[in-house]
Amino acid sequence: MENLLVAKNVSKTYGNYKALNDISLEVPKGSIFGLLGPNGAGKTTFIRIINQITLPDTGTVLLDGEPLRPDHIQHIGYLPEERGLYKSMKVGEQALYLAQLKGLSQTEAKERLKYWFDRFGISDWWNKKIQELSKGMAQKIQFIVTVLHRPKLLIFDEPFSGFDPINATLIKDEILQLRDEGATVIFSTHRMESVEEMCDHIALIHKSNKLLDGKLINIKRAYQNNIYDVGLLANNPEQTTQELRSRFQVSTAAFKSIHDELQYRIKIPESTSANDLVSYLTTQGQLTHFVEVIPSANDIFIETVKNN
Repeated sequence: MENLLVAKNVSKTYGNYKALNDISLEVPKGSIFGLLGPNGAGKTTFIRIINQITLPDTGTVLLDGEPLRPDHIQHIGYLPEERGLYKSMKVGEQALYLAQLKGLSQTEAKERLKYWFDRFGISDWWNKKIQELSKGMAQKIQFIVTVLHRPKLLIFDEPFSGFDPINATLIKDEILQLRDEGATVIFSTHRMESVEEMCDHIALIHKSNKLLDGKLINIKRAYQNNIYDVGLLANNPEQTTQELRSRFQVSTAAFKSIHDELQYRIKIPESTSANDLVSYLTTQGQLTHFVEVIPSANDIFIETVKNN
């Protein structure tokens, strides 16, 4: 897959503090790329380098195959975690001003703003001041001015902060739509459920170092551990439980069911297949539930950080 953004051996130091240590990443075109890590990991420094707010000490960043140049900022939309709207300016005036900074003519900016304001149902906000809006309302304006110039690369840092569930879903759907229309998205968040729903690829940075990166589905495969949640209406519950514990690693599972079955979480050795386990369980009673426990992005995040 062709990459829109490539970082090669990027490092950045502030005084005695190493913010990034030899980071290399590839962000495929048309993907949503999750940039993950605990607070202080180096994510914001990396994003600032892409936006040319600061420069790396060593390494290079390529945008669409070319080393970053000042004019590339026209092809990037950045929604920072700490929002930066002018509170005393009117919404419409500010949106027009920011759109023109991104290279749009006033006429083109007005046309695009009308589209987005109508889409979000906020046309009557045009003459309001930012300070008159709630945090969530201001977030919508910030989102619009981020995407208005239709950049190749969109960078969202905690984009759902301040939104109620309905508006968070609205913004999530808009980000997915922008991806489907060809935009490439870097998405930095601590909300692992959003990573599960939206991200095609992820990278995890911890203490300035990249710990893992790649397709999310491939990373999940690498972390899968042959664990299954099982529901069984056993013919002889006590005997079955003893036999299972003698053959496998067994603990109690907890899942919703309409049956009054035994619920197990079973880890099988690599020499045993899921089919082997199913075959054995069906000799012990009626199998009502059998689901592989796939590691979540949150599980992978915690395990990887703890191990490093």
